[in-house]
Amino acid sequence: MQVFHIQGDQLTELQGLPDTLPATGYFWVSSARREFEVGVAMMQAAMQRWTGGQLVDLHVADLLNNQLPSHFDYTSWYDLLVFRRLAAGEGSAAMFLDDSKGTLSTARAALEAIDTSPVGFALFDRVLLSVHPAECQVREYFANRLQHQLLPTPGESRITDSRTAVRLPPSAADLMLRMVNHMVDNYLELRRLLTRQLDYLQKELFNPRSRFDNWQMLLDSRNSLHLLEDTCEDQRSAVTEWIDALDEWPPTADHNAQRERELLRVRSRDVLEHIERVLGHVRRLESSTESAVQMHFSAQSNRTNEIMRTLTVLTAIFLPLNLVTGVFGMNFEVMPLLKHEGGFWVCMLLMAGIAIGLVGFFWRKRYLSGSRSGG
Repeated sequence: MQVFHIQGDQLTELQGLPDTLPATGYFWVSSARREFEVGVAMMQAAMQRWTGGQLVDLHVADLLNNQLPSHFDYTSWYDLLVFRRLAAGEGSAAMFLDDSKGTLSTARAALEAIDTSPVGFALFDRVLLSVHPAECQVREYFANRLQHQLLPTPGESRITDSRTAVRLPPSAADLMLRMVNHMVDNYLELRRLLTRQLDYLQKELFNPRSRFDNWQMLLDSRNSLHLLEDTCEDQRSAVTEWIDALDEWPPTADHNAQRERELLRVRSRDVLEHIERVLGHVRRLESSTESAVQMHFSAQSNRTNEIMRTLTVLTAIFLPLNLVTGVFGMNFEVMPLLKHEGGFWVCMLLMAGIAIGLVGFFWRKRYLSGSRSGG
């Protein structure tokens, strides 16, 4: 568990849960899900001291639930937001993105990149409690960023120019939205991964020299897209409800507070727009996959028709030749050309003429060509 006190451009990491809130600034309490489960009584006591209220038991269960979808809820003293992040191993995604050949193994690794786990936020006026999965990259990213962005690099002095200085999140709500936005950006980066994966499968579908048999992978891809679509829809609903709740906050006469709320609305709308972009891209990929499968079966049907047409033409060519050979194979004593010295060659010329004539006729009708048009 990590506890940070953020005040203006100052950041202090505390060793434990303090007894009281400071006069200014806010707390960010970041905890792994297992640590929160073990220390929930201690956390409830700290919240009671700091805010005068505790987490509702149902919300505690939500924060501990590893399968909970993204959603938003609120009480009179805090808001609860659960947002599902990508739990992908970045190595598998990077392997696929760096592979220019698009092999089967990297495509299977791409499927493993689409996995999610929930991150819970309990937002009080001056306290942000975030509950993360074990070894959460989002928590590590923001903890390291907050700890190091104010430190000068070796050999450089700290930047003090107000135009270029790095600002810490001014409020607990702003910090929560920044973490949510970071999680959504990971979904935006996933678009390239999914596009390359489906491009590989579509090339395999339409490759005339290979027999496509990776139907299980294609089914897994479609299921992954459906899962991602459901996840994004839940995220959109949660952020939309948060924006509605933000609009219902009681008005304030403080100019700085009004400006801060407006910035929260802008950041919230930006998060919602990013989710819409991911959702729209996923739906386009789903439509593209469905179209590719339909085109594949249409191409297979057209290829089968071409084969059957060729076989039918060959049958039509050899049918009269079989008739000629059948006639001359009859056991009659007297038949024209049967005992003639040149009868064999006359019969062969007749059969060749019939065959050439039929081939020319079918070629003229374009029954033997690649593209068929009306005769």
